[in-house]
Parts: sequence; C-alpha cells; structure tokens
Amino acid sequence: MDIILIPGFWLDASSWSEITPALEKAGHRTHPLTLPGMESRDADRSGIGLRDHVDAVAAAVDAIDGPVVLVGHSGGGAVAHAVADARPDRIDQVIYVDSAPLGPGGVINDELPVVDGEIPLPDWNVFEDEDLVDLDDELREAFRARSIPTPKNVAFDKQVLGDERRFDVPITLICCEFGSAMVRTWIEQGVPFVKEIATVKDVAYIDLPTGHWPQFTKPAELTEAILSAVGRA
Repeated sequence: MDIILIPGFWLDASSWSEITPALEKAGHRTHPLTLPGMESRDADRSGIGLRDHVDAVAAAVDAIDGPVVLVGHSGGGAVAHAVADARPDRIDQVIYVDSAPLGPGGVINDELPVVDGEIPLPDWNVFEDEDLVDLDDELREAFRARSIPTPKNVAFDKQVLGDERRFDVPITLICCEFGSAMVRTWIEQGVPFVKEIATVKDVAYIDLPTGHWPQFTKPAELTEAILSAVGRA
C-alpha cells in the first residue's frame, strides 16, 4: 500500500523518520511530505494558505498509481480530510493521528500566536497539559530545534469541502490525548467538533495514550497503530 504521511504544524517530512522504516519493512511504500512553505525556516511562506497544502497532497496522490492511505497528524488531519473530499475515489482510508476531520467552514487553529505573519512554535505554556504528556525536556528541545514556522493562513483559512463522497472513505482515529470513549461521547452529545466523524460511514478507533506528538513520544506504538489501521483496509 502507498501511504502518504502528512505532518502537523511546525514539522516537515523528517518528523516521520522513526515511523517509516517499520512501515516499509512491512511491505508498504511511504511518502512523507514536506508541505509548501515548510522547506526551511528561511522559506517564503507569506502567500501559503490551507488550499496550497491540500493541493500539494492531492498532487502526491495523483502521482501514485492505485489506492492510497493518508495519514494526517494534528493539523495535517484537516488537510487529509480535504484531500479525501477532492479525491474520494483514490483514497482507501484516512488515518488521523491525534486529529480529526475538519468540516466545511472550520479553521485548524486561529488562536495560535502570530509573529511577523507566521506561526513559530510557541512557548510550551501555550499548550494544554494533555498535549505535553510524555514530551520530556530532551524531546522538547529536539522538537524546538527542528521546528519550522507554519504559514499563518494554513491555520486561519476556512476549510472548503464540496463532495459528500468523502463520507464513504473509511477513517481510523488514533486517539492520544483523549481516548476513543471520550470521542464517542462527544458524538452522542452532538458536539460540533466531531460532526464530520459522525457522518463518516466507516469509523474505527485505536487508543494510544500519550500527548499530541506520538511520533516523538511513542514512535513504536504509533507505527503499530498505523499498521493495524492499514491492515483493516
């Protein structure tokens, strides 16, 4: 299976480096992406918006023959969902890593602090305690050293969707900060954040208790979770 790995904010393709070897050993072809504007700290990202990231991933899908699995971490999940909307007949499954499909009109996060028109990795006190579980001082230092500012408009632009066939694409949620039981409760309560999940016809859950960055805090366990999710497809 061809697996496209979409990083979240502040990260590039290298953030999947502890995940890809085992996926490839299991016989899959991996395509970790560096999205537009995330090539380096010095890259020009002033004109980059959410649609640019969606289009880049859609182009990666178009370059592959046959079905594709998308894996989206954090804000990359919103991108993956938009690509499932744009290419519903090409996506075998979307796997959300501590993420969820973002519905039309939603934004990924317009509360992050903007500096000079972009969003650098903020101070740790900006994040919730649940985000930082297992992210010890050494991992935090390494994360900050590799971090790249995210284009402001990627976080602030509204999600644009138009093809309800996206709900036919199976999804798996790898639940880290909040367990699957909590997500199911939100669905039962009709919480707007999970409306898209509630409409998808085929949803599976894998619990992986840790913080928001399991590719750093529990890479082996995340790899197993991805393999399990791909296997169900």
